[in-house]
Amino acid sequence: MAWCEGVEAPRLLIAPVPPITNKGENIIGNANAEGCLLSLRHPQSGKPACYILREGYLQELHWFKQSYGSWFLGDYVCEDGSLYISTPIDPIFVLLPIFEEARMKKASDQGVFRQLDEILYVDGYPGYQHLFSVAKDTMNMVCELKEIGSSKFFRLDNSRVLAWLCCKVQHLKATLLELDKNYTAQEERETLKDVISIVGEYVKDEPWLALLCSHLKLDIEETRKETTKTMTGQIFLENNSEPCHTFQSKVENGGSMPSNRRQSKRPKTETNSQNIKDMFRRVTRKVHHQL
Repeated sequence: MAWCEGVEAPRLLIAPVPPITNKGENIIGNANAEGCLLSLRHPQSGKPACYILREGYLQELHWFKQSYGSWFLGDYVCEDGSLYISTPIDPIFVLLPIFEEARMKKASDQGVFRQLDEILYVDGYPGYQHLFSVAKDTMNMVCELKEIGSSKFFRLDNSRVLAWLCCKVQHLKATLLELDKNYTAQEERETLKDVISIVGEYVKDEPWLALLCSHLKLDIEETRKETTKTMTGQIFLENNSEPCHTFQSKVENGGSMPSNRRQSKRPKTETNSQNIKDMFRRVTRKVHHQL
């Protein structure tokens, strides 16, 4: 849990603790472990979204908001009761759209090979350039690689992307069966539809979701319906609250947590307070953090 200093007021952020080093020391204390907010395109919608890069681990930022609420942080009362939560995300999901565009694939050929610095230069999104090391370590899983001297060139490969997506499907399927026994009672095809609905929130319909559905012999129209149902059943806070949303970025890359407008005074004063552990309830079987 972190207390983020915004432009006008603090914001509450819950984020995974960075891993432990070989010496048994938590790297969160190191100077280079400070989080950096990045404005990147959401892999499915293409809209600006906010991510956090910490020690080479990319995390997606989500936003929760109650109609009324404040936080007690020690002796300080944070007027804004909203909550930011960051969850790990496989960077390949985020990088897939720009690698798809960069290869400039045509029907007659497989596209061109490009260097990472070219691919990661996205107009209006300088945050991608912070992902150079991440892309270098991960995208060879879904790309063809050519080396000319000391230079490396990447080109996205459909068959490798499909194999990677199938691994994600199998991993999520196993996770669902482990977390919810109700899945063991339904047909495998129905479970696959639920899995595809989750994956479909992080990849575009064309070409990836269509390619995956064709490989698994599923009707993409049915998975779209499942995706719509899943997206409307987000994780909610308790009564009088709004659903979880991927945080829409409106800040410069590498900047601090944005601050919303100060809330107007409410005519009614809330007298009940809740512990943070009691504020969440599960109304869906989504497991985004497994991505």
